[in-house]
Amino acid sequence: MPSPDAPRGLLIRTAGTNCHVELAHGLELAGARAEVVHVQHLVDRPKEIDDYDLIALPGGFSHGDDIASGRVFAVRLRALWEPLRRAIDRGAPVLGVCNGFQVLVKLGLLPDPVAGVQSTTLTHNTGGRFVDAWVGVEAPGETVCVWTRGLAGERFDLPIAHGEGRFVAAPDALARLEAQGQAALRYALGQNPNGSAGDLAGVCDPTGRVFGLMPHPERYTDFTHHPSWTRQSAAERQAEPWGLRMLRAGVEAAAAKPVAAG
Repeated sequence: MPSPDAPRGLLIRTAGTNCHVELAHGLELAGARAEVVHVQHLVDRPKEIDDYDLIALPGGFSHGDDIASGRVFAVRLRALWEPLRRAIDRGAPVLGVCNGFQVLVKLGLLPDPVAGVQSTTLTHNTGGRFVDAWVGVEAPGETVCVWTRGLAGERFDLPIAHGEGRFVAAPDALARLEAQGQAALRYALGQNPNGSAGDLAGVCDPTGRVFGLMPHPERYTDFTHHPSWTRQSAAERQAEPWGLRMLRAGVEAAAAKPVAAG
């Protein structure tokens, strides 16, 4: 169990969110105190966001992915724009997984929360199908992302499950992401499952604290989660799973900059 003084993590859910339990469990394994809160509760009490050290948007199919994946949830969160921006400004790490990534992009918190407008998108996979698989990913060494600290240059597997995971950006926007170290996670060579520009599996904001990715780190927090775990070596089984390492990096970033109670 996390200690009483561990970073306090807020997981925001809505109708259709279905990965909040796994993400809360993963963040608790990583050392945070995770609390799942419905978006309407926060709309009614927006100042409560000021009390959290870390914010996460879990995966799922928010509002049935009507119109486009994450679009309706992003519109709901517009009512919380100011407290969310305050959280980012005071240094709270923010994570969006799969549908949560789609929401962050369509809300305008990624790739640049200062601009506050949608400048990229996540849309239908080029294959036209929902993809549920484990894929190889790589964390570039030049990224500023706090969630991938300690993973730079590593190649590892994470599970994906999405039908609208193709990251699309104009050539100049993509070049800026690369130049500013915001290209936080890539699909390994030949394993891009959705046609994402630049093979991007995840991007962060210029501070490195706001991170969205299509793979699910919360689904790889124990070595038995990997489909090939029975063939892993003893050393691989004893090592901390890659998804948990990613979540721990974010929790440690939150702990390094404690947030005063609001």
